[in-house]
Amino acid sequence: METSWKTKLSALAEKVGVRTGTTSPLPLPPLPEKWDPMNIDERNRFIAQKLNEGMSLSDLQKMLAKDHGINLKYLELRMLAAELQVNWDRQDPKIEPAKKTAVPDLLAKDGKKASRTEVSVSKLVRPGAVMSGDVTFASGASAEWTLDNYGRLGLKPAPGSEKPTEEDLVEFQTELQRKLGGQV
Repeated sequence: METSWKTKLSALAEKVGVRTGTTSPLPLPPLPEKWDPMNIDERNRFIAQKLNEGMSLSDLQKMLAKDHGINLKYLELRMLAAELQVNWDRQDPKIEPAKKTAVPDLLAKDGKKASRTEVSVSKLVRPGAVMSGDVTFASGASAEWTLDNYGRLGLKPAPGSEKPTEEDLVEFQTELQRKLGGQV
């Protein structure tokens, strides 16, 4: 006589040590040592409190699993935390800006005074430009510069800045050529 699949399953369950007739065919995992059942409101308050204290999400995830038996995936915890009132500024490391030091006038190789015009090349290119950046002229004026794909140089003075002098523009072009050094 052929045995049914139910009989085979019951025999297998008894062999592994699972009681049959229960709602779950698999054994339940043991409870953590510090079992602390929390309701949803308590859990959310606990998560918000720990995050506001500066605890990282991964540390909080480990603490919830170890101490409270709440196993959340990192993304689940992140989505849950996004809905809570959390001061996320405490999570970011504080970085102090570097202090600017005054640079004395140096002599160039040919004995003339070195240019005090400062040119920076931006890593993010402005729309319609091949290259772009900022310039601070020796006279104190400042502007944004762009170089389009036809090789035309454009200057847009910064709001509230004075107009650069002719000498400033000559120094700017020389400094820009030196700065780019064959990149164009």
